[in-house]
Amino acid sequence: MDIHEILPHRHPFLLVDRILETDGKTFMVGIKNVSIGEPFFQGHFPDHPVMPGALLVEAMAQVGAALLFCGSADRKNQLVYFSGIDRCRFRKPVIPGDQLRIEVTLMRQRNRRYFKMKGRALVDGDVAVEGELSCSVVDRSDR
Repeated sequence: MDIHEILPHRHPFLLVDRILETDGKTFMVGIKNVSIGEPFFQGHFPDHPVMPGALLVEAMAQVGAALLFCGSADRKNQLVYFSGIDRCRFRKPVIPGDQLRIEVTLMRQRNRRYFKMKGRALVDGDVAVEGELSCSVVDRSDR
């Protein structure tokens, strides 16, 4: 599955390198290889690089969007807007050289537009971040 075919994000904001597995409806796993060359490490923090928490949440949201779009024939005409996060916890810092395993599970769906998912990102089997993500699918023409 080519992530560039599913998500509209591009470098430097594409935070998913590859999709490892999915059932196509309720579960997806993606990976992000964290490199010292990432632009955010220049300022966060120069002598102690740590991936910003907001970008960890965004990586989970991108895997969630890929899950929603993986079976959609109309994905070229739609966007997923991240609309909220609940119960978010940061458990360990993510540093250059880490590989994030990002797991997202669909919790519920209200009509065809509103979704709630549970996500977590792991490094070497340990949870780095977890939370519940809310989003809505919108037509690109509605922007």
